[in-house]
Amino acid sequence: MREYGQIAIDALHPYERNARTHSPEQIEKIANSIREFGFINPVLIDSNNMIIAGHGRVLAAKKLKIKEVPVVKVDDLTPTQVRAYILADNKLAEDAGWDELLVSQELAALHEEDFKIELTGFECASLDSWFERSEKDWGAREEGNDDYNEFLDKFEAKKTTDDCYTPQNIYEAIAEWVEKEYSVNKAHFQRPFKPGGDYQKEKYPSGCIVVDNPPFSILAEIIRWYTEKGIKFFLFGPSLTIITAQNCDLTYITCGAQITYENGANISTGFITNLDKEYRLRTAPDLWEAIKEQNDINLRENAKELPNYEFPDYVLSPAQIMKIAHYGQDLRIKKEDCLIISELDEQKAEGKTIFGRGLLLSEKAAAEKAAAEKAAAEKAAAEKAAAEKAAARKWTLSEREMDLVRGLGKEANNGKKRNE
Repeated sequence: MREYGQIAIDALHPYERNARTHSPEQIEKIANSIREFGFINPVLIDSNNMIIAGHGRVLAAKKLKIKEVPVVKVDDLTPTQVRAYILADNKLAEDAGWDELLVSQELAALHEEDFKIELTGFECASLDSWFERSEKDWGAREEGNDDYNEFLDKFEAKKTTDDCYTPQNIYEAIAEWVEKEYSVNKAHFQRPFKPGGDYQKEKYPSGCIVVDNPPFSILAEIIRWYTEKGIKFFLFGPSLTIITAQNCDLTYITCGAQITYENGANISTGFITNLDKEYRLRTAPDLWEAIKEQNDINLRENAKELPNYEFPDYVLSPAQIMKIAHYGQDLRIKKEDCLIISELDEQKAEGKTIFGRGLLLSEKAAAEKAAAEKAAAEKAAAEKAAAEKAAARKWTLSEREMDLVRGLGKEANNGKKRNE
């Protein structure tokens, strides 16, 4: 039975084993949302007023000193179902994605209406600079514009272990290790796990060995199927969960190799095989070294050196403002001493902009900015020095060593006095 109503917020109590955490920043955002839209989403509670879903909303309501909140009392779930739902309510939403174009259009529309974008949960006060890109492909990265690129990253599908295709040089290093370690022939190796493929429909000739990176989410199913069919394998798997509970004659190689797969996912990878008849578990440091060598090569080749941009003294960008504020400098620019600008003429010629827009300063304001930047740099250097000093091990002199110190120079001084 489900009952809808209002309840005093002090009558509610949280689930003691709630695994979802809520930072002060998130609670503040929820509170801002409640201020703007009201308490729309009711809290789910059980018959004892324990919160099933809505812990963050209740904390935000308390911050706003709200006395009563809307609730839905759910008393037709078993205790086990309640525990499962608390996890599911928080976890399932993480699997949702975003339509990049629609998000940009909706945020742009809100911006045109002078709505506070921050209330949507997107953390940028100057989103309008992103919406002036109608001539560009949405999602295209910009060199040197790290903030904009990070914003785009929020809308990308999360990289998973199920679409990780292994770079060829790393696969070759692993295959060579398997060939040498188990005295087998690479010519018999098979790689059935291709995008859109079905490993169960592959043809497995007699004597073949599957050496491949399967979808990690169905690794146990794959091992079971290969074992039943009598197929030899050397499979990749996630290091932390490589040891399965299956009653199979398997060997686990937990070398903890970090592999950056072709989709960009960086996964700590181990291996599981039925080729080894002697050991249950191995670390295989030589395999780790072989993989690391090839992975480092790939990382160096794929690394992009993004240019650093430095603005003239008469320009103040949001990034500079934040740095000045971070180090406690109270910079104030008068309205008559600045103009809001989107880009410099030189930038415009190259299709670049000032991220978040900036200010063109008068000579007086530019001098004030320079003084604030100098003070901020000095404070940053002082904080760095203090941190390094605090982290350093400080040695002390023993009393014996202090006696030696006190005696240093005395004999020379006494000799000097005698000569006088």
